[in-house]
Amino acid sequence: MDALSEVMLGRCRDSPFLRPLRVHYTQNGTRKYWDFMKTHDSVSVLIFNSTRESFILVKQFRPAVYMCECARQGILPALMTTGDDSPESQVPTELLPASAGVTYELCAGIVDKPGLSLQEIAKEEILEECGYNVPAENLQKITSYRSGVGVTGSKHTMFYVEVSDDLHVGSGGGEAKEGELIEVVQVPVKDWQTFVFDELIPKTAGVNFAFMWFHNNIIPQLQAAKCLSSSS
Repeated sequence: MDALSEVMLGRCRDSPFLRPLRVHYTQNGTRKYWDFMKTHDSVSVLIFNSTRESFILVKQFRPAVYMCECARQGILPALMTTGDDSPESQVPTELLPASAGVTYELCAGIVDKPGLSLQEIAKEEILEECGYNVPAENLQKITSYRSGVGVTGSKHTMFYVEVSDDLHVGSGGGEAKEGELIEVVQVPVKDWQTFVFDELIPKTAGVNFAFMWFHNNIIPQLQAAKCLSSSS
C-alpha cells in the first residue's frame, strides 16, 4: 500500500463509475445551472466482532484524498491549477508518502448488481473485504441518507451486523483483480470515542456516525444482556 510511484494526472473523459453533467433550471424566476456527477448508490456496514469486542474496519489508499492533500500542501500539477487540458500531467517527483491518502472506513461497496438486494450486496462486500461470511438476513439497516449532496447526491444505505470469530472464513483484502488493496483493522469498542475525536486518524464521516449510533443503540443492549447473565 505504501509503494506509490509514477503518479500521473489527467482529464477523466470516460469512466464506468461517474459521469460529469450540468443541469440548467429556473428557480423563483432566476435561471441557474449546477454541475454534478452521476454515480452509483452505495452501501456500508458497521461490523462488530463480539468475540473480540472490536469494530472491524477497512483501511485503504484513496487517490482523491491523496490528491487533495497534495493540493493542500502546495504540491500541484498544472492541470489542477491552470485548467491545462493536456492528456496527462506529471505530478512533481517530491511526492507525499502514500499514507497521506490512506483512510479508515466502514466496509462498503457500490450498488451495481441489479439482481441483488442491498443486504446481499453488503454481504458480498463483507466477505470480499473483511473475510466474514454472514447471512444476509443478519444485516440490520441503520439508515439511508444522501451523500455528496453538492456533487453526486447519491443514496447511501448503512447496515449493522454482529459477527464472531467462527464466521471468519478468509483474509479479506478485497478483489485483487479489481485493483483493490485493503487492510482489515480492528478498533476496540472501549476506544471508540478516542478514535472518533482523534483528528490525526483519517476517517470518513460514516465511521464517526456509525460508532455513535452503536454507542446509543447497541451498547445499552449489551450492558442489559450482561446484567441479566450475571444475575442468573
